[in-house]
Amino acid sequence: MTEIQEILCLGQSTISTHLSTLKSAGLLENRRTGKRNNYRMAENVASGALTGVLSEAREQIPEAEADQTAKNMILRKRKDRMRSFFDTMAGRMGKDHVPGRSWRGLAAVLLQLLPPLEIADMGAGEGMLSLMLAQRAKRVIAVDNSTQMIEVGRRQAELNCAQNVEFRLGDMEETPIEDASVDLVLYSQSLHHALHPEKAIQEAARILRPDGRIIILDLLRHTFEEARELFADEWLGFGEAELESLLINAGFQNVEIALVDKEAEALPFESILAIGKKSPESV
Repeated sequence: MTEIQEILCLGQSTISTHLSTLKSAGLLENRRTGKRNNYRMAENVASGALTGVLSEAREQIPEAEADQTAKNMILRKRKDRMRSFFDTMAGRMGKDHVPGRSWRGLAAVLLQLLPPLEIADMGAGEGMLSLMLAQRAKRVIAVDNSTQMIEVGRRQAELNCAQNVEFRLGDMEETPIEDASVDLVLYSQSLHHALHPEKAIQEAARILRPDGRIIILDLLRHTFEEARELFADEWLGFGEAELESLLINAGFQNVEIALVDKEAEALPFESILAIGKKSPESV
């Protein structure tokens, strides 16, 4: 609600009335995340006949362009907050506890690899896993949206003489990797930082070669709300059915989901592993 107020420069009561009306009419959907309500156009509207009507209406409203600019600014602020958190963590990853980052979980991922592969490590951070994969992989492209993380990763690659690892600054929802150019896309405890996980998974499908694989190691859905502030988490993990649906909707086949680890800490996070294969007929 606060972000919508900032975009439209209207009072809370006015906005609440309009949102309630749009939701009652089936034009709007909302998702509760902690204390926040996230709103978006209903799926049947976004893909239906009303799309053209809404586009015409947007062209006739003088404030529409300014509202769109304000919305883009709000989304940039969200990403900046997340990026700022990881900038401050650069050089400390592995020293501080991070939910789901366990050697048992990482080993479960590594067992799925069949070298030599060209691998995209999405949300790679400092590149700890990328450097491990590089020991067996043909090439590893490590992508992260934190400049500081990328710089630390590059220094570590240089220290380890890892010439087959390339660090690229970018967003997992707009991946700086060419179409159909890698064999494996890996998300290791990074997908829950994506604003739109479905877009990230669609990007994975885009950059994978036919028969390529996606591997997601993430947190099973939990209720530790403080993770949003402590770890810049956008999502409190994912359910098994939820991950399976995301992969199938993106066109992946042979989807497998399994719980692979439960931490013996005061906050017992569980890790979930999801695997999918891109269709051999995909272009």
